[in-house]
Amino acid sequence: MALTTAKNQKTFSTTVMNFTKKLLLYILLTLVALFMLGPFIWLISTALKSGGENIFQYPPQLIPEQVTFSNFVGVMDAFPFWTYLLNSVIVTILTVILNVLFCSLAAYPLARMKFKGKNLIFILILSTMMIPFQLLMIPVYELALSLGLDNTYAGMILPQITTAFGVFLMRQAFMVIPYELDESARMDGANRFQIWLRILMPLAKPSMLTLTVFTFIFAWGDFLWPLIIISDQDMFTLTLGLDMLSGTFSSDWRLIAAGAIISMLPAIVVFLFLQKYFIGGLMKGAVKE
Repeated sequence: MALTTAKNQKTFSTTVMNFTKKLLLYILLTLVALFMLGPFIWLISTALKSGGENIFQYPPQLIPEQVTFSNFVGVMDAFPFWTYLLNSVIVTILTVILNVLFCSLAAYPLARMKFKGKNLIFILILSTMMIPFQLLMIPVYELALSLGLDNTYAGMILPQITTAFGVFLMRQAFMVIPYELDESARMDGANRFQIWLRILMPLAKPSMLTLTVFTFIFAWGDFLWPLIIISDQDMFTLTLGLDMLSGTFSSDWRLIAAGAIISMLPAIVVFLFLQKYFIGGLMKGAVKE
């Protein structure tokens, strides 16, 4: 009887301890989430406030006294919003497609073919990740000017169509796919391109979609390179348009906040839509079978 009572007390203590740990963990995660979401919540609150409200009062009032969507309409009327949006869509979609295509093509021989210097080439590709883009801007800009790519979509897209991270991610995805599939495909008469397209790419879909998310977010929010290569306002992307908006309406932060929210929505939607593939793609290749 005493042994049973002691066992029950031990079980109860363990349960209480586990519950306490989980409760503290959830409280900590909630605080971190609120800290991370704080600026975004303030941005939404600012965009929904009317012109008569003070957005810099202390303590900040996150709930608007009078909710209005006129700031979003004002942003679209303040500058050629739809032109800039179209430019961003074209640049981002083409960058994503070409990046996934060329990174996958570059990763295929590094993962599935045997040749001398393969590991050295892969190390050299990875080493480029340590070089910040700011060091490459001048030679890339001079090259783009010599090719006549200034103020063109190609000028904004071509420098971003292949990344070391994309090659690394797709190589890891290809390496965990059994080589027996390649051998079976060769016995059926498939060449290397058909193996890459019909076997490896469908099986590497999670990693491919992960690369899509990363590339989309980077290309959509890229500001520095378009600012350098584009001088014609008709070719501005949405990020460049928002910078002009900030300069034009420096005293009206409601319009700036509304424009920032509009520019973030596509990236948020893409991430939420591909989230389930995103996690799987990050874990792909983490454990070698």
